[in-house]
Amino acid sequence: MDDPRLLRLAEDDNVCAVRITIAAGETILIAGQQRPVPAAVPTGHKLAVCPIAAGEKVLKYGAPIGSATQAIAPGEYVHTHNVQSDYLPTHTLADGQRYLDSE
Repeated sequence: MDDPRLLRLAEDDNVCAVRITIAAGETILIAGQQRPVPAAVPTGHKLAVCPIAAGEKVLKYGAPIGSATQAIAPGEYVHTHNVQSDYLPTHTLADGQRYLDSE
């Protein structure tokens, strides 16, 4: 059983979408176990529901959406700081700033 604030879109997904912002320090229920949430996860963003090893595919909608760039523990925020898209370039503000400076 998962916390009602989480939405697992496919049975094999290793991430859930967050239905409402979960604040840092709160606990959530994943597969019957209480897990701490170390950093805030905004509404609509992803949260790991099981351990995800560095290099492992991140699964959402039952399909890979990217690869973990570092180990991700259950309850951790899953976003561009720890996942690289398999389909689109991942950019940071610093990358965009360098691009804008070169124009």
